[in-house]
Amino acid sequence: MTSLTHGRHYLAIPGPSVMPDRVLQAMHRPSPNIYEGELIEITETLPADLKAMARTKHHVAMYIGNGHAAWEAALFNTLSAGDEVIVIMTGLFANGWADMAKAMGVTAHVLDFGRRSSFDPARVAEALAATPQAKAVLMVHVDTSTSVKNDVSAVRALMDEAGSDALLMADCIASFGCDDFRMDAWGVDVMVAGCQKGLMVPAGMSFVFYSDKADGIREANGCLSRYWDWRPRTNPEFFYLHWCGTAPTHHIYGLREALDMINEEGYENVLARHRLLAEAVWAAFECWSQDGPLELNIADRTLRSHAVTTLRTGAPHATTLRNWVSANAGLTLGIGLGMATEDDPKSDGFFRVGHMGHVNAQMILGALGTIQTGLVATGLPHGGGALEAATHVLAGQG
Repeated sequence: MTSLTHGRHYLAIPGPSVMPDRVLQAMHRPSPNIYEGELIEITETLPADLKAMARTKHHVAMYIGNGHAAWEAALFNTLSAGDEVIVIMTGLFANGWADMAKAMGVTAHVLDFGRRSSFDPARVAEALAATPQAKAVLMVHVDTSTSVKNDVSAVRALMDEAGSDALLMADCIASFGCDDFRMDAWGVDVMVAGCQKGLMVPAGMSFVFYSDKADGIREANGCLSRYWDWRPRTNPEFFYLHWCGTAPTHHIYGLREALDMINEEGYENVLARHRLLAEAVWAAFECWSQDGPLELNIADRTLRSHAVTTLRTGAPHATTLRNWVSANAGLTLGIGLGMATEDDPKSDGFFRVGHMGHVNAQMILGALGTIQTGLVATGLPHGGGALEAATHVLAGQG
């Protein structure tokens, strides 16, 4: 069979996302002077733009590390062994954050809401009433495994109704730069994010945004780790303290370029683009799901992320489809992460489509056309009209 994979491969997974040529070119340089000059000047411009995207007037600390690093930094600055937290779990990643807290000696009360819906407000209210001693409520804004988007502001309202003094801590690693998030307006005390999804930079940097209230907890407790301590990073006496050592030199150049691209487009336009592209993806899959086993993991559109969409096919169809489009058409789709069941221990019946970061209409339509080709080639039954439905959305007629 003639190969159709030659050309630029499309990585349509929910992070790391597609990297713009401008970002790659900004990073393609020799190691810079780390003591004075351009690198130091560029670094000082980053916090203001990051905080603007988070919609906060508070603080941000930058770390060399992935999202798990930001998780641990957030925990080490706010909690101590013996503390208790409530964890709202709607997918794999809230559970991972809870496990990290447990490793510190923190008791985590995990509320598991399954993998196909958001949280039940009544159960969260019950947990708040039953655990008034909780020092924090941990939640994920968009869980990359299930693609559910949770209402963070609703959790703050529940906490206020319960008279809870706990910190509200949100993981926005998948949503930052893709789904609207308002740290101050929604009453979030700590938010964590990474650089490799909506920010379009290679994995390796993460961020912890924190309020004055959270910093007051850090002051009272004392941070257990010199490396994770956010204070020296936020207000460093010397440049190296931003990073507790050598700076991530080339990531800084890449991140500055990515933020410039976001500012040039306008952040509201970035969010609107992600919404439209997501709606085009949903329109296609809703048509395909009219016949055969394919279905969207999250049925309610209002609970779907604009960054990632999780699909169900039943085993082994998802893996078969993913393998075909990768080997024959140059498209990589995301695996069914954290979706294993007793009947499907390898998650062969799940896949994900990432539509985050540096993505435009022709990329999404190309990916959808390739998926339809894969559905035909692998013999997976599906409904019709998907590509037409997607084009109508993008043409403003959906």
